[in-house]
Amino acid sequence: MAFSLSGRVAAVTGAASGIGFACARAMVEQGARVALVDRNAEALNAACDTLGEQAFPVAVDLCDAPSIDTMLPRILDRAGQLDVFHANAGSYIGGVVAEGDPDQWDRMLNLNINAAFRSVRAVLPHMIGRGTGDIIFTSSIAGLVPVVWEPVYTASKHAIQAFVHTLRRQVAPQGIRVGAVAPGPVRTALISDWPDQKLQDALAAGDLMEPEEVADAVIFMLTRPRNVTIRDLVILPQRNDL
Repeated sequence: MAFSLSGRVAAVTGAASGIGFACARAMVEQGARVALVDRNAEALNAACDTLGEQAFPVAVDLCDAPSIDTMLPRILDRAGQLDVFHANAGSYIGGVVAEGDPDQWDRMLNLNINAAFRSVRAVLPHMIGRGTGDIIFTSSIAGLVPVVWEPVYTASKHAIQAFVHTLRRQVAPQGIRVGAVAPGPVRTALISDWPDQKLQDALAAGDLMEPEEVADAVIFMLTRPRNVTIRDLVILPQRNDL
């Protein structure tokens, strides 16, 4: 049985575009009031205008600790509570380690790991105090199966998976569910540098999913009965030639 999100308040990081925006829109359509969290204030305002009065912007730089500290108070000021926190923001770097740029790795790891952990830490006391809540992470199939051409990104998602599994056990007694959606390749801004023909060929072959398909999986996770936790939900593109 699926349960409605009506009357619940959610926050989604990295929500100005891509998977984050698709998830925020799906939550709004399910009846939730949604805080869209991103550092791009202009894009956030445009996204909220698209989603309507059930959405509101919270401009936060997730790589800046003092900025993260402002996030929950601003959400509570607008909505009074927080039921769902979706730690979605992240970036991607692939390639050969011997040719990689460690400074770029540091920026990615800070967003993919440190910012995710810190932002979840920011909202947990509120949820513990209420005795209920949902924490969802956007992980990746790379967090479950090492991908040889993206070792640093794969390492960041393995860290997310380890955090999900341990945090879930810590906070389950307080009524908080913790899970991760782990998609394969998705058409987002992370692949915006692909030539258009390569993108169209990949879509035609079934090599890419759309952000809305990830959002559908997240909604499935959130609308299970409270006694059911979807710890890991892997979703993959089904190639048309298989």
